[in-house]
Amino acid sequence: MAVSGQDSPAPQSDTPAAKKKKTAGRKPPPAMQPPEVQPGLPNVLLIGDSISIGYTVAVREELSNEANVWRPKTNCGPTTKGVAAIDQWIGDRKWDVIHWNHGLHDLKYMGPNNENLADPAVASSHQQVPPDDYAKNLKTIAERLKKTGATIIFCETTPVPNGAKGRVVGDSKKYNAIAEKVMGSVTGIVINPLYQFAVENIKNLPANVHYSKEGSQKLGTQVASVIRQHLDQPKTEAKEAILRKDQRPRKVLLPAPLPQ
Repeated sequence: MAVSGQDSPAPQSDTPAAKKKKTAGRKPPPAMQPPEVQPGLPNVLLIGDSISIGYTVAVREELSNEANVWRPKTNCGPTTKGVAAIDQWIGDRKWDVIHWNHGLHDLKYMGPNNENLADPAVASSHQQVPPDDYAKNLKTIAERLKKTGATIIFCETTPVPNGAKGRVVGDSKKYNAIAEKVMGSVTGIVINPLYQFAVENIKNLPANVHYSKEGSQKLGTQVASVIRQHLDQPKTEAKEAILRKDQRPRKVLLPAPLPQ
């Protein structure tokens, strides 16, 4: 009697051990590789999800000979992962600037059994990290990052386009508003308005929160321009620039729009 496919043992090539063996000798993608360190240059840490993975190489190229740009060798996912892993990501390196984001993985919808990218219209679906928890987690991470003595830049979450599975158009803006309030309460944290830059200059892939290679390059150029503003600032001046909440600028200046 023939055995049904779902009851058949997995082919040897599909087993976890076989998959691990296949990938063991592969180089990680360029974004996950460490930079070619130039001694004496400032160290920059990028923390974020697949959007930041997409622009990491572009930031490195833009800041070549200006900074050593690092990132964790992982998709940093939602704030829950950030709270758990932030000490590991910081490590023992002396950071001059830390540019970070959580958001798209927080606002996405999960099913009742944590199925990924569930239909937001179904009553049993829920956001992976609800707004109140998002605010609490962001504050925990922000306070930890400030202890590094680096200039901390929170990067706004990029837009959710029409048709994107498991997410709701407009939720990025809502979560960015929460983040701005949290950063104001912590004080001394710069906000990179990447959301507005993306809305005005770059189209997402169709029904997808991600970007083309060209789109990621544009994001990287913008991110680098914001980081660059904080690379040459002496530490004493940087400390004096940590403004009181009522004096903190709401946004950093946007660079000139890039050609489409």
